[in-house]
Amino acid sequence: MENAMEEPVEKKTDVVVKGDAALKTQFLTTKDKFHEFVDSGWKGPKGHKTSDNDKPEEEKETSVEEPEIKKFKVDPEERNKVGKPDGKRIRGQNKSRPHTKPNAFEEKRLCPSVIQDNKECTYGDKCIFLHDAAEYMASKLADIGESCYLYDTFGKCGYGLSCRYAKAHTTPDFKTMENAELIKANEGRETVRNSLKKELQNQLRKRSVAFKKSEEYLKTLANNKEKTQQLGNAVVSADPTGGEQRVSTKAETQASQDKQLPVKTIGPLTDEDVIKLRQCEKKQVDFQDKLYLAPLTTCGNLPFRRLCKRFGADITCGEMAMCTNLLQGQQSEWALLKRHESEDVFGVQVEGCFPDTMTRCAELINNNADVDFVDINSGCPIDLVYKKGGGCGLMTRNRKFEQIIKGMNHVLDVPLTVKIRTGVQEKCNIAHKLIPEMKKWDVSMITLHGRSREQRYTKLADWDYITTCSKLASPVPLFGNGDILSYEDAMKAKETGVSGIMIARGALIKPWIFTEIKESRHWDISSNERLDVLRDFSNFGLEHWGSDTRGVEKTRTFMLEWLSFMCRYIPVGLLERVPQKINERPPFYMGRNYLESLMASQHAGDWIRISEMLLGPVPKNFIFLPKHKANAYK
Repeated sequence: MENAMEEPVEKKTDVVVKGDAALKTQFLTTKDKFHEFVDSGWKGPKGHKTSDNDKPEEEKETSVEEPEIKKFKVDPEERNKVGKPDGKRIRGQNKSRPHTKPNAFEEKRLCPSVIQDNKECTYGDKCIFLHDAAEYMASKLADIGESCYLYDTFGKCGYGLSCRYAKAHTTPDFKTMENAELIKANEGRETVRNSLKKELQNQLRKRSVAFKKSEEYLKTLANNKEKTQQLGNAVVSADPTGGEQRVSTKAETQASQDKQLPVKTIGPLTDEDVIKLRQCEKKQVDFQDKLYLAPLTTCGNLPFRRLCKRFGADITCGEMAMCTNLLQGQQSEWALLKRHESEDVFGVQVEGCFPDTMTRCAELINNNADVDFVDINSGCPIDLVYKKGGGCGLMTRNRKFEQIIKGMNHVLDVPLTVKIRTGVQEKCNIAHKLIPEMKKWDVSMITLHGRSREQRYTKLADWDYITTCSKLASPVPLFGNGDILSYEDAMKAKETGVSGIMIARGALIKPWIFTEIKESRHWDISSNERLDVLRDFSNFGLEHWGSDTRGVEKTRTFMLEWLSFMCRYIPVGLLERVPQKINERPPFYMGRNYLESLMASQHAGDWIRISEMLLGPVPKNFIFLPKHKANAYK
């Protein structure tokens, strides 16, 4: 997924810059004044100033330093004087972002055997973790808050003493408390499904998983290929009358093929004849007039999808998963398939470029995961995927694409959907040629993003072309995708005749867009309400990734990735012209209160500040590099 954020253009209050959103003049300001206001008004998570002059002497050494103030844009000549000889400003994507190990934030860690009610440690004297609870608590990072979300919700916190909210459920003698009433109320409740079982992971690593249906389909592919080659060699044959060479006609070749490939019409009834489902007998999903949250790489995680479900999303889909990684039993890849209990219509998206791996992956998901549909990603534009023939590359490999779709349909008991773009080249649309073919291949639903691979996000989505393709796809449902940021945009999209709408960046900028569309209104959501949304995300993240230091920092990282989009939102009450358009850049403006101004900052240091209000101070060695180089925090 591409992050097309650009460095905002410096503006004066009486000048309207082309490409900027139209705001009421009383809220506009300059870049310098904006950052001066945000920096001067910032107070720490607890409400006290974080400058050294305002801190007690004993706190100065242990406290976390504030992020550096954003460096203002300067002229190339001045920039050369401060150590940039090439005269180029930092821009573009951070394509090789460093990965910080989750355990890097704690010097001493508690042994899991102590966390799990003092069970016997299997490593004995060789264990590298602490077993003394008192020693661990003395060196542990300070607790973030007084109440633990996991303990308050489920009656028990599985992270025990390592929880960053441990005071809420720990006795003076370091024993973990439990709420029996809540535990009984949640007994038998499975909040998250589709976790990778250890037994299956071991089988995948040893390659001992049987793919019966896949092998059956791949065998027919191999036989057809072999017989096609034999027919090709026999196209030039000897004429029996004159002995001269002649070329067989297409009709003769087809007749020969039919003769060599007889259809079995008699014999005993086998399990294969009974079990194999026809397309009409597979599980059906009603896609008509639904709001579909797009599968979003990195940001479309389970906690974020829970928020969107609360705001009214009808269909959710997991992040793109690589089929080869799933077949290898990689835990991190299988985590993308996890489904929360609130996701009533849920699918998974897989990426691959070969019929054998994609078919086996589909059978693996069909047998070991609870999903309502499986989606093929044939729209991913990134080089890593495209250059090996996956993503958008499938759109130009019709034969492979057909084999993949037919193979996956053969092994799946749920509908198979496909997500595509208009094409690869910017001025060469090919989706309209591909859609009639996909109808023949029994695709259950098609999603069309109204941009080509080369175009990325430089221009608006082509909804006129989506209209044309929607008519070609009928009666197969076709969802339109691109530039939906308000209910007015959604209404215009529905007028094109699409079966439903997929929302991607619009949901990242404002996840309450689903509520706006369903209630046909513009929601002037306050900054405190938005902070509550972020607080819910942090709670869901602690439930999903854990409430220990490792889980807290993982939740923070995903929150910061999301804030890189959310900062583009402009409150409705500040707009001169409603609604905000997705291609309009937010100018520098002062919000109606300090928090609203802070949330408008496009500097990663300010996003850190917002996260500290919910998840406490960042560790000293915390580094965050967003996808765009212009906003970085070290």
